[in-house]
Amino acid sequence: MQDLIAKASTLLEALPYIQRFSGATFVVKYGGSFMDSPDPAVRTSVARDIVFLEAVEIDPVVVHGGGKAITRAMEKAGLEARFVQGQRVTDQATVELVNTVLSHEINPDVVATINRLGGRAQGFAGPDIFRCRKLALSAEGGAPLDLGFVGEVVEVNTAPLAACIAQGITPVISPTARGYDGQLYNCNADVAAAMTAIALKARRLVFMSDVPGLLRDPRDPTSVIPQVRTGGVAELKRTGVVDRGMIPKVDSAVAAIQAGVEKVSFVDGRVPHAVMLEIFTDAGVGTEIVL
Repeated sequence: MQDLIAKASTLLEALPYIQRFSGATFVVKYGGSFMDSPDPAVRTSVARDIVFLEAVEIDPVVVHGGGKAITRAMEKAGLEARFVQGQRVTDQATVELVNTVLSHEINPDVVATINRLGGRAQGFAGPDIFRCRKLALSAEGGAPLDLGFVGEVVEVNTAPLAACIAQGITPVISPTARGYDGQLYNCNADVAAAMTAIALKARRLVFMSDVPGLLRDPRDPTSVIPQVRTGGVAELKRTGVVDRGMIPKVDSAVAAIQAGVEKVSFVDGRVPHAVMLEIFTDAGVGTEIVL
């Protein structure tokens, strides 16, 4: 009986959030090593959360990554994986392989998992949704860095996404894009997710990875910073709390907030039902970025 009462209390705690967010669009960036977990329960936990969002009339949109799968495919193909400032150096052979892995292997698998669990999802290859420009980076001395075919998403084709949302179908998008030069580009999935949230005027953006949130001390998983205001990000960069691969993630979060997204959350995809805990409970999990 106590277990049943506890379950009822949990549902009641979720009720005001379900009422508040009914009909809202939430963008979920699905990435991290939990996607490769040997435990099927870990791999399907996020998909179950997506199905739950659909069931309570929230409109989820998924942008997924797949870096580890890309690295494995490159090794198998005899291609060397190189990273500069957290970005994968991408030549023509690599970008074709990246698009194959992301758009034609991982994407259908995510879609199939959501559908198998009772949801409704449709996959989209990134080049059909995203337009990008070539990413411009500079070395410490100011000299330009050429990473090859690495792009930065700047436009989102929202029409097919809106059509899915109107039918109660979850769009699932890979993070590759077509440049204005017609070339295929590999793009940062965090930036792609943030641009999607901005374009769709989403209420919430959730970044899922394999860390508990933004850490005060990267070596201490218990040092999660519960909340960060956009005005405090510069200081976190200055002190090294936000560094390397976290920089595009946090910058994307700030851009989304400034464009009208109410809240951006960083949560650990290895935690069962992390999306639901973040959205439907008073305490939440991970780190939230707010204005």
